[in-house]
Amino acid sequence: MSASGLAQIVLYLVVLLLLVKPLGGYMARTYEGQPTLLSRLLGPLERLIYRAIGVRAEDEMNWKTYALAMLLFNGTGLVVVYVLQRVQGSLPLNPQALGAITPDSSFNTAVSFATNTNWQGYGGESTMSYFTQMVGLSVQNFVSAASGMAVLVALIRGLSRKTSETIGSFWVDLTRSALYILLPLSFVMAIVLVSQGVVQTFAPYQTATLLQSTQDSNGKAIVEQVIALGPAASQIPIKQLGTNGGGFFNVNSAHPFENPTPFSNFVQLLAILLIPASLCYTFGKMVKDTRQGWAVLSVMLVVFIPMLSLCASQESHAPSSITSLGVTDAMSALAPGGNMEGKEVRFGIANSAMWAVATTAASNGSVNAMHDSFTPLGGLVPMWLIQLGEIIFGGVGSGLYGMLVFAILAVFVAGLMVGRTPEYLGKKIEAFEIKMASLVILVPSATVLVGTAIAVVVGAGKRGVLNPGPHGFSEVLYAFSSAANNNGSAFAGLSTNTPFYNTALGVAMFFGRFWVKIPVLALAGALARKKRVPPSPGTLPTHTPLFVVMLVGVIVIVGALTFIPALALGPIVEHLTFAAGAK
Repeated sequence: MSASGLAQIVLYLVVLLLLVKPLGGYMARTYEGQPTLLSRLLGPLERLIYRAIGVRAEDEMNWKTYALAMLLFNGTGLVVVYVLQRVQGSLPLNPQALGAITPDSSFNTAVSFATNTNWQGYGGESTMSYFTQMVGLSVQNFVSAASGMAVLVALIRGLSRKTSETIGSFWVDLTRSALYILLPLSFVMAIVLVSQGVVQTFAPYQTATLLQSTQDSNGKAIVEQVIALGPAASQIPIKQLGTNGGGFFNVNSAHPFENPTPFSNFVQLLAILLIPASLCYTFGKMVKDTRQGWAVLSVMLVVFIPMLSLCASQESHAPSSITSLGVTDAMSALAPGGNMEGKEVRFGIANSAMWAVATTAASNGSVNAMHDSFTPLGGLVPMWLIQLGEIIFGGVGSGLYGMLVFAILAVFVAGLMVGRTPEYLGKKIEAFEIKMASLVILVPSATVLVGTAIAVVVGAGKRGVLNPGPHGFSEVLYAFSSAANNNGSAFAGLSTNTPFYNTALGVAMFFGRFWVKIPVLALAGALARKKRVPPSPGTLPTHTPLFVVMLVGVIVIVGALTFIPALALGPIVEHLTFAAGAK
């Protein structure tokens, strides 16, 4: 990797960590109902929302009521987005007169955005009207992210309270997440992106005359290009801040109207991990021990930095299939060097690798380079980060509650090693808590492996594989890993906009989101009811370097045991094949 690339990575990490404490502290005050800088401005609107939906801020819920409210709210959003797509042709703000979307694609997209996955089996500019993108997809970007943050806050309350039957109000947590955190940050970021050239218009698509004509596959001359436009700048911020990832345009953040400059790239990349990283400090503040938050953030960084280093180093060298043709991968005055296939020249190797690792460490899924064009081990990194369960930063809310589940599992393992009842933050971890934690870990993993197995066996699944051999298998495995873990990125050599894949991946997204949220809320309710146990000489401290190492070990071992056999059939054997061919 070049010195310039290394400097960019260091700068990114430094800026990210500097923002963790101020934003994390602000979010903690927001969720605890304390005054903030925006309270005077947004307080009246918050109270108006409560009156409009008929709730009182002081009324709290037990975990079952909280889960029911969450499911009803997200289920309603899913239905609304489905209907919007089916009647799109008769709705306003559709200057290109785009028609109704097919039932299977509408189902897939509705589940995708309701679950914060933002998997896209369609091309935005050729499929979705401005109205559908704004009223359907962008609204879901806000509320699906806020829903994940609400579930996290409920779990934190479960850990911090004692002998309590309630874990807060879903409606209050949802409102505060969207109103005080996501909306203000999105507003500021939208202004920045407009200044960089991201488009924001309701005008119809424009037609430009080509300076040099070309031909289509039938030999017909092409002399014009249709340039897609739209209200993108108002939707890109929440796409990144809410770890949603769904692009306004088909090529996502590689499109010059979504991500035109190196500065816009840096801002969007920072936004992907900003809230997930800051929520670690929020967690520490809300449990009255910030050391706990820093320990969790350290675990994330201990996994993230080596994965980033591996991906960047692999992409710094072109695969043998390219160099054997006489193409050099060395950096020069006329060439950026490395594996530039599928990457934007204006971003280069370092920014492409950073984005790929950040977007899959978080459950974001946006891309500024084609993951399918990465080297075998370079592509393995984002795939494996997804398969860990999207807990290395992860989605807003969902990443940290997944990490806390692994922390509970780690103290359970430690308790088995010393013959002591495990404890986490003064709460005894017993059979029910381990059962719920096991569901959180096993459901997405089983969904990935079962879905992949079915897809590579049935005819409808095999017909979507456009590349033979291990790379084709990698594409299928990546698709189900991305769907079940609510990421949304893809190895795009797989043809997925078919009834089989739209349905199968839609089901995987649904199970991967809601069959995880419900056990997390059950865990929150069980922990909230428990008494707090005073620490004793045998208590395992969960803020020390020893615990950080142990938690990293549990995460890596669980990920390795679950997915190494499948990875061996895809990217690992592909890497070995390339290595053998180079000798």
